[in-house]
Amino acid sequence: MNGVTAKRPGLFWLLGPKLRTKINRARTDEGRVFKTFLLGFIGFFFWSLIFAVIFRMLIYFRGTQGIGDLLSSKLLGLAFVTFLMILVLSNVITALSTFFLSEDLELVVAAPVEAETVYGARLFETIVDSSWMVALLAVPLLAAYGVVYAADPWYYLLAVGTLIPFLVIPAVLGTAATLILVNIFPARRTRDLLALIGLFAAAGVVALFRFLRPERLMRPEEFRDLVDFMAVLRTPTSPWLPSQWAADALMSYLGGFFQWFPFAFLWATAGASVVLGAWLHRRYYEAGFSRAQEGAERKAGRERSTVVEALFRGAQPSTRSLVAKEIRVFFRDTTQWSQLILLGVLVAVYVYNITVLPLYTGEQVSFLLINVVSFLNLGLAGFVVAAIAARFVFPAMSIEGRMMWLLKSSPLDVRELFWSKYWVGTVPLLAIAIPLIVITNIVLEASTFILILTSLTMIGVTFALTALALGFGALYPNYETENVAEIPTSFGGLLFMMCAISYLAGVIILEGWPVFLYLNSRLASEQATVSVMPVVLGVSGASAITLLAIWAPLKAGVARVRSTEL
Repeated sequence: MNGVTAKRPGLFWLLGPKLRTKINRARTDEGRVFKTFLLGFIGFFFWSLIFAVIFRMLIYFRGTQGIGDLLSSKLLGLAFVTFLMILVLSNVITALSTFFLSEDLELVVAAPVEAETVYGARLFETIVDSSWMVALLAVPLLAAYGVVYAADPWYYLLAVGTLIPFLVIPAVLGTAATLILVNIFPARRTRDLLALIGLFAAAGVVALFRFLRPERLMRPEEFRDLVDFMAVLRTPTSPWLPSQWAADALMSYLGGFFQWFPFAFLWATAGASVVLGAWLHRRYYEAGFSRAQEGAERKAGRERSTVVEALFRGAQPSTRSLVAKEIRVFFRDTTQWSQLILLGVLVAVYVYNITVLPLYTGEQVSFLLINVVSFLNLGLAGFVVAAIAARFVFPAMSIEGRMMWLLKSSPLDVRELFWSKYWVGTVPLLAIAIPLIVITNIVLEASTFILILTSLTMIGVTFALTALALGFGALYPNYETENVAEIPTSFGGLLFMMCAISYLAGVIILEGWPVFLYLNSRLASEQATVSVMPVVLGVSGASAITLLAIWAPLKAGVARVRSTEL
């Protein structure tokens, strides 16, 4: 070129197309004003709630003479430790998609771009995709510290400057771990291995954090003496973790004696980790990317097909085929089925929390508390089922992707497709919901009336929540997504969770009346019986809104799929 070296594309050249795509998609969205207002309102509500809780805890801590600032520092350290674990696990999973499985990687790898530029662009995408939730949660947390300690504006700039390297370090660690695993293990097993490692680690973090019982910091009187209390305050911290550096930098500034070393060490570690990550990328990425494109090993899977054939022997052939397809798609995606491991750990921790509740404080008081908690546990268990439905049932229509046109052009009835997805989602949720509510009631030693009422109600709630998830998933689909995990966090997923919570609140309110009358009569006399009319009215009202929650979303979803043009 006449002795002139052409300038190679830079970082913004790689990030520009995706950024412009998101901007154009937001501009062409007809409901962007409503969505922006609703999301802003909900975000402000949850920010205010988190801010109020943290603010109240910090006021309580600061009122404790001698150890108030230490308690506040400990709380901030625990928050950053939790954030760090979440970020590492999230980046390990996200990096596999952004660096090795994204559809545009073939063009990016073939483009005349430096390896370090590709690494920087993909690292930026990984940080955004895996860290946005942590960043949003950190806003009310750090703001509460600033308000309680009457910090100046420089504190908020320091908080931003501390949060940036704190997000970068786990992202680099996660991408490096993914790169090494892709190069070591066979490509067809790498995704399974990453998902299992991430989920086992996440399960361990959840269990460890639960058994540490950080709520004890709010009750110092449980400890034998001040020495034991101080020992518990120091147990989870480590001077070698970035979470501790971030907490020390912020707390030292709030205490009036800012320490530059933790802040500078945080930035130095982030910079060094990026350099090391770029070197690893240049050295091992090409081989890892090549191995990641290898095809997966085909498995027969006849055992699963035989079970489906036996269970749906009386159904139409098309129904059996659709159910078998749904099951195969679920188990082929490692990021889907492997999350059952984490789900099992969360359920175990949930049951453990129920067992340690201090309810036995007297005969009559214990009877009242046990049955009230058992009934209100219906709402908590329903929320768990709603969260599972949002993760597994809500994306059911979106994962059809570009193959939806094939299903619509076939002689298959849309209602048949919906019912197959509905039952494939409902049966596993029932297998989770019923034991969850029954076991917790047995552990709490709830009365027979409460046990039967909550168990039957949970069955109806599960049917309704599955219908809501599937219906909203059809009303707000995302057929072009590259990552199934992004679908539940969309606008439609938010609307589903809002409707699910409203529905659960309605059921609890309607059935709360006969439960209150029952508990009140039992407290007055052991031989008292429950009046039939309040129970009939309450259960009838709950059944009515349950049937509405089943019928309306499925009907609207079927109509939307039929009218959709692909």
